[in-house]
Amino acid sequence: MANTPSAKKAVRKIETRTKVNTARRSRVRTFLRKVEEAIASGDQAAAAAALKAAEPELQRAAGKGVFHKNLASRKISRLAKRVKALGA
Repeated sequence: MANTPSAKKAVRKIETRTKVNTARRSRVRTFLRKVEEAIASGDQAAAAAALKAAEPELQRAAGKGVFHKNLASRKISRLAKRVKALGA
């Protein structure tokens, strides 16, 4: 258990940050799920719209340090590739 006042404050800050990061991660996963569902339905227009909405959320989470930047780029790239394949 934290003994010093600074350690106690650090624990409070960590708890707050954890809640924010958890909410942000959940939000991104919801956006990604919507893209996956649109791809599964075979509707390219809906999939493209969902991807357009999901991309800034993923980038924002990567910028805040919730996800690694490469992970966000990789996910966007792979989803874009799959959405493009629907139209072909």
